[in-house]
Amino acid sequence: MNKQLVDPDRYPITAVATGRTSSVLATVLSLGLALASSQALAQKQTIEINIGTQNTTTNTVTGGVVIKELKLLEKHLPKTGKYKDTTYKIEWSNFTSGPPVTNGMMANKLQIGMMGDYPLLVNGATGQQQKGNETKLIAVIAYNAFGAGNGVVVHKDSPYYELADLKGKNVSVPFGSAAHGMMLQAMQARGWPENFWSLVSQSPEVGTTNLQEKRIDGHGNFVPFAELLPYRGFARKIFDGAETKVPTFHGVVVRKDFSEKYPEVVTAYVKALMEANDWVRKNPKQAVEKIHEWTKIEKEVAYIFLGPNGIHTLDPSIKPRWIETIKIAHGVLQKLNRVKEFDVNAWVDETYVRQAFKERGQDYEAQKQTLAGYEIEGKDPICNVAVTRPKQAGEIWLATGEILPISSTACTLNGIRKLTAEGKKVQVAYVMDQALGVKLFADKAFYATGGPALVSPFLLRKDAEAFASKNAGKVIAYEEALANASLTVATGK
Repeated sequence: MNKQLVDPDRYPITAVATGRTSSVLATVLSLGLALASSQALAQKQTIEINIGTQNTTTNTVTGGVVIKELKLLEKHLPKTGKYKDTTYKIEWSNFTSGPPVTNGMMANKLQIGMMGDYPLLVNGATGQQQKGNETKLIAVIAYNAFGAGNGVVVHKDSPYYELADLKGKNVSVPFGSAAHGMMLQAMQARGWPENFWSLVSQSPEVGTTNLQEKRIDGHGNFVPFAELLPYRGFARKIFDGAETKVPTFHGVVVRKDFSEKYPEVVTAYVKALMEANDWVRKNPKQAVEKIHEWTKIEKEVAYIFLGPNGIHTLDPSIKPRWIETIKIAHGVLQKLNRVKEFDVNAWVDETYVRQAFKERGQDYEAQKQTLAGYEIEGKDPICNVAVTRPKQAGEIWLATGEILPISSTACTLNGIRKLTAEGKKVQVAYVMDQALGVKLFADKAFYATGGPALVSPFLLRKDAEAFASKNAGKVIAYEEALANASLTVATGK
């Protein structure tokens, strides 16, 4: 007798089949949802971007604090394609010099850093010696084609006026900094031994205090301290990096592993840097007022670097001259056995700055060929003429906030006297050094009479003396130059 295995009255076949099918479908759906969920999770990522800045180093601000405060990196970070569901975690760390930034990069605590030429050299060489921690130079922030920016200062009451006057004296400088490299280079160029002076390492803060209290005879430092300390009234600059005629610059380095894993992120950083440069140039007065707020470096000091005819030029392109500068610096340190072999060409990588220029519709190769910055321009309201020779021009910054373009040094001096007589307060005035070509605070310059310009400003007393001797003139202090200023002299009538 045949028996059915399943009683159709108690368990209909359709019901059994449907129950099994539902169970299978539920399992399949559950697995499918789990797979989709895991794929979605796999697409989500968090990228940490840790950036080492030097906020008080004025010519690095567009690579650091300006980007941070204006949130320019967030604006340019990629958000499509493989970055569609990416979360970015950006951390900014501020340092007073380059070597600690390198330490952070070697420990993979920082992926991006900025520093001056000598620290950049050490950064690149150290990375090449520590496999897996290699770095790349991917952009420049600012430069001076002749070395200005680094300098040596003494107390304003000291009897020292030249670098040679510091023989056997106590001099400090932040070791490993761009200013340290400048001083080593100056010593080698003059054939001086390492013990020419008693050189010790002091941070900008410590060196500043010791100089003010006359505990040291001289202090070497990088931007902006060789201008900042005289501006604050207790120091006098006796040596400028422009005397070396060797370019100086600050640049951006990135860990090689990070740049290769996230190339679009590195390009985004360069685009943010370029926008920060544009922001400064568009309204330099407003920019330095904000930079003062963010860094506590006086706006008048920031302006001497970043304003028109400023000591440093904002330009991210990596020019062949800057690569040669690094090679020169490497030679200086090699002679002192302070650095190992370094393949500079392998370290430099223009990929990201080229891509940034392309995405902004700009010509990178053309930019590499120029040293043009932006210059003082406009109508001189004191002598009623247009500013046509920026290298002889000046500026007067009134306490009311207006910055006046002035056509010449004589007109600048006359303007200060005239405006003061009218009861208007002059916040600060600037003139252009006629030997080194750098922008100066008018009240800190030495002046020489004689020659077609009638009165010419110089950073260094020796340059003023040389000019006066050649032009049958004499060297006069700011107060005398100001006292002698008149509208007749200013216009040459």
